[in-house]
Amino acid sequence: MTVKTAFFSAFVAAFAFTGGGYAEPGAAEPESTEPGFAESVPQDSVEPAANTVQLRAADPSASLLSVARTYTAYHEEVDWAGRREIGSAGDLDATMDALAAFYGEGTLADAQIAYAALVASQHPDFVDAVRAVADFYGIDAARDGLMADTLFVTGFPGARAAVESVGAALAQDSAELHEVANRYRLAAYNLQNAAWARQRMRDRADRLAALESASSRLRVSFASPDATSVRARDDLGAGRLGSAAALFGGGVAEAPAGPVTAPDLVLMVGEAQVRPDERRIGRVLTVAALQAIEQRDDRAIAELLEDPAAQRCIAWARLDLAQCVAAGQFKYEDSFCIAEHALDDIATCLGVMRPQEG
Repeated sequence: MTVKTAFFSAFVAAFAFTGGGYAEPGAAEPESTEPGFAESVPQDSVEPAANTVQLRAADPSASLLSVARTYTAYHEEVDWAGRREIGSAGDLDATMDALAAFYGEGTLADAQIAYAALVASQHPDFVDAVRAVADFYGIDAARDGLMADTLFVTGFPGARAAVESVGAALAQDSAELHEVANRYRLAAYNLQNAAWARQRMRDRADRLAALESASSRLRVSFASPDATSVRARDDLGAGRLGSAAALFGGGVAEAPAGPVTAPDLVLMVGEAQVRPDERRIGRVLTVAALQAIEQRDDRAIAELLEDPAAQRCIAWARLDLAQCVAAGQFKYEDSFCIAEHALDDIATCLGVMRPQEG
């Protein structure tokens, strides 16, 4: 452990113990709060105390916001999948290709971390605590400490509230994925009553080729949804960020009605499962913390955006999707593959981050 990191660890402990104020080295009690350091102030205070810093308006770096927009673009596609009419083979192909485009290496996992960090950064107590550390020890020492162990930041004042907001937002996003998956799973059963859906498929090579190249056709251009739509929420900046699913209209159309017979198609080629842990939570908060520091290091942020466990999980889900499609004989089975691997498995991979009890 470096000297800087050791000092940083001691400061974090002292900072948390004193409730956010900082003590001069060697002082028995903190005598005052320096300008630029935030005290805990009730949210309903009419006038802030003179020694309280007001959180500046969010000013995310272009790179972080760009990656986060990819996550919102994905949930726009999930929203469309939930409302798209399933009346032809082309409708199923459109859903499969649109979702698979986001499952390239690192794309979606990185985007979720970026979006979650923006949600976490909305908590003034947490951001002020990070800035206090950077002001006291210097930006370089603060950055070194944050990067040395991403769990440091989970002990900061306001960290638990930030994680709870992230957990609630991602839980809603996960629920949307499962809800849309249920629609396509039910459709896989009911579409067996449709002549076009129970014909034997002869396009498997073309379908697999389309899936293989889907990520190369992803063109979100780091743009938010249609700026003329109220769903866009002013380029992610209007109001308080919650779940990405909440930025869109939502709603899931009813699956085609008819007699239900489950397709005999269950195929797994890998383990598409990852359990969220405190390290992943720490990575999100550390990205938010680095984002709050002046003269931030975007390279450090980019390093933390990578989530190898989630990336591997999504890679397995993508392979499972391709194998499921290859094993199917009828078009209605594509709907089952979408539900199982393009939606449910991805929801599992992205997981839900919540703070530990206690």
